[in-house]
Amino acid sequence: MNPTTLELPRRTEKPRQNGLTMVIDGGLPVGLFTDLMSSAAEYIDVVKFGWGTAVVTGGLQAKIEALDSCDIGFYFGGTLFEKYVLQGRFDDYRKFCLEHGCRRVEVSNGTIPMSNAEKASYVRKLTGDFAVVSEVGFKDPVRSEQLPPSRWVEYINEDLEAGACLVTLEARESGKSGICRPDGAVRFGLIEDVLSSGLHPQQLLFEAPTTALQTYFITRLGPDVNLGNVPAHGVLGLETLRLGLRADTLTTFE
Repeated sequence: MNPTTLELPRRTEKPRQNGLTMVIDGGLPVGLFTDLMSSAAEYIDVVKFGWGTAVVTGGLQAKIEALDSCDIGFYFGGTLFEKYVLQGRFDDYRKFCLEHGCRRVEVSNGTIPMSNAEKASYVRKLTGDFAVVSEVGFKDPVRSEQLPPSRWVEYINEDLEAGACLVTLEARESGKSGICRPDGAVRFGLIEDVLSSGLHPQQLLFEAPTTALQTYFITRLGPDVNLGNVPAHGVLGLETLRLGLRADTLTTFE
């Protein structure tokens, strides 16, 4: 940060355990990706190579090297995990991640038919080699809305007990599923039920690709809330929200 006489909220510094910012890469060109990462490295903790882009990105190794040079972690999207499992190639998935130097993996069941108990079993299988980030919630907004808050809490706890270091609450890159309704509105009751269950926000990563979602979680839980699926070009904008330097949170942190 540039020196200033302003009184701003205190932010954790890298390597952070809370206040994480996870950026999603949906296939940015290598040069642009490298520039965006280096220009905001101070504020980015981890990058998720979304969906199955790790398979089709020609410059994947160059991107990984750029992240290493900026002290930014990475993992591959849970959809890729689900594709490997769907084809009965779980061991190949583990090998693919190890070959690319992954220290983290994402385990989800947002698309394929898989019980949370089965998902948790994969978390256990992977914890010996990786830090596992699990995900709760479905890509299909109807399925997600039909999942009652008590099940969200149950599944989050099950994943944590299986060894997940962090549990992501699904919102998709569109912000219109999972913890959000199809119109993008936050499922306030769900969030409050999760928070009142005894789960600590530090254990959770809220997907928040839009300014409205980011503002809601920062206002509700403070500047050091863990936020994910942040667009690569929106990192500095998010940091201004965390610090009360943007209209949406300007009077939240005086």
